[in-house]
Amino acid sequence: MGLKFWLIAMTAVAVVADTMLLPFYPQYFAERFGVSNPEHVGTYTAAICLVAMLALPFWARMVRHGGTLRLLLWTQIGAGLLCIACSFTDSLWLFWVLSLAMIVFKASYLLIYPYLMAGEDEANHGHTIGILSIVVHFGHIAGAVLGGFALTHWPLEHAFLLMAVGDIVQIGVCAYLIYAGLEQPAPPAEDTAQPVTTSRGIYPLGVLMLVFYFSEYQIVPFFVQYWQQIEPEHGVQLAAWVYAIPAAVGLLALWFNQRFGLQSLANHAVFCLILGMAGLLLQGSGLTGWVLFGRVLFGWASFQLTVRLDALIFEKSSPAAYAHDYSKINLFQNIGVLMSYYSAGWLVSLHGLSTPFWLAAAGLLLSLLLYPLINAAPALPTRRTADVLP
Repeated sequence: MGLKFWLIAMTAVAVVADTMLLPFYPQYFAERFGVSNPEHVGTYTAAICLVAMLALPFWARMVRHGGTLRLLLWTQIGAGLLCIACSFTDSLWLFWVLSLAMIVFKASYLLIYPYLMAGEDEANHGHTIGILSIVVHFGHIAGAVLGGFALTHWPLEHAFLLMAVGDIVQIGVCAYLIYAGLEQPAPPAEDTAQPVTTSRGIYPLGVLMLVFYFSEYQIVPFFVQYWQQIEPEHGVQLAAWVYAIPAAVGLLALWFNQRFGLQSLANHAVFCLILGMAGLLLQGSGLTGWVLFGRVLFGWASFQLTVRLDALIFEKSSPAAYAHDYSKINLFQNIGVLMSYYSAGWLVSLHGLSTPFWLAAAGLLLSLLLYPLINAAPALPTRRTADVLP
């Protein structure tokens, strides 16, 4: 088993550990700290995105001095210790401080993506992106199910101990890869001494990413609560399975892409944006059967769009600038998610649990208008910039 296998495995572990509480924060804050205000949940999840957004460029700068795996080894040690600390605090404000500090360290694992892509031939980018996308989708399934299990059968603080287990696994994998000499060679000294080449095409793509991620994550924080409102007799565990439907559909979408290629109508970006809007509107109906069907449509659209947009990142970049350009794209993505989470909490508190679906559908409509303009633009020449990272 080579470096690629282990990097993908680390990504899977990180996604499972870091998403297990994401759909359950309303229940988590209500049961552990007695806070049931949707705006508080929205503000907290937005703060997570803000911290990750600010931390990643710092880690992208630091990685040039010591290598990705060596950096990840130490950052995951920090993340694991803070996870354990989160599980033992009963103070709400201290939980905020400890958990957001934990996110600072956890944000470093996002560097695995450009690190992996830098070692791949350009012809394999589409295949590798598809694999990573399905790993993320599968991780969301496992994370949601594990989170529901933890909230149903274990004391709440054990959820953060499970996150710490994920960090321990990543520490072990990094140590093994370093010890076995499986690290990718670092860029030559003369390359790292020069300012990073930045693709100008990254910025318009980032705007599209911002709108798309705003739309995709608008429905995440309160979906479990929304489903339990529709089906009050369903427990958290069953609601977690319904939440995971889009991720499960991603498995089918990956098989479809492998079987029929990437040029069919069913995975064309414009078609999938329309399909995603339909899925969101159906979910907002509040009718059980239509919500389930909407989850399926949205899951297909979400997977195909994620693969296509991620492929555009590397089409508009160069191997020497992958980490740099990806950190910029991640900045736009996190701004979109941050705005999404905060607005979701605000909307739910004012207008009810179905409102985020309507706003998300409007966001995909805007993405539909932006996509042809960005995709049709020719590849822009790159330029040198003295500011290595934002």
